[in-house]
Amino acid sequence: MAEGSLSLALLTCYETFLTCAPTIVDALRGPVARTKSSARLASWAERIVRRAEIDLHVHGLEHVDAASTYVVMSNHQSHYDIFVLFKAFPGVFRMVAKVELSRVPVLGGGMTAAEFVFLDRGDRAHAVAALRLAGERIRSGINVWIAPEGTQSRDGALLPFKKGGFVLAEEAGVKILPVTVEGTRHVMPAKQARVHRGKRVDVTFHAPVDPRAFATRGEVMAEVRRRIESALPAAQQRPIAG
Repeated sequence: MAEGSLSLALLTCYETFLTCAPTIVDALRGPVARTKSSARLASWAERIVRRAEIDLHVHGLEHVDAASTYVVMSNHQSHYDIFVLFKAFPGVFRMVAKVELSRVPVLGGGMTAAEFVFLDRGDRAHAVAALRLAGERIRSGINVWIAPEGTQSRDGALLPFKKGGFVLAEEAGVKILPVTVEGTRHVMPAKQARVHRGKRVDVTFHAPVDPRAFATRGEVMAEVRRRIESALPAAQQRPIAG
């Protein structure tokens, strides 16, 4: 793989802070209008995807019902998953993020004001509270995205799923919208800081999964995994042992 651009990665960080700053200023005057936050996020994602010259292909939008809200679940190949999903999703969209991001100056404040949810997987009480807040967000009309792998896959193959997002869908009483992201690992590989321009990325929305239609949570997890994996290249499909 050719050497990528570190300067573009730094510019992406700069763009992110520029997007957060006015949201923080607005929050000083009271709650920030959801429509305003959504417009800023859409513009932010558009600029970052365009600068990286990503050839974005979106499939399966017929599976997204504008009258419904979902727990959106996707695989996690790269930090660029965030930008392409914010660009591709046709509705109000926020993410469950690692709690460490809440402590980053400007970024944490902007995300909080824009109604993101922070999750500390190492603190059970905090995780329960975060999922409760995410449920409130969903009931208020926000589609909440969570990566059930919990971290980025280095080779693009799915890692084992964590159960938090599935508990969230059960408790919120909503369907899970499985999404496959393929190609962002070539834009910015996991655990790397350089951006590679001009790569093709495919985002595939699958038919929603209703947890109430399954006997056990394990069956729901297996079905969501099956749908996400179905749009990955064969080389990235592998069974989970045990």
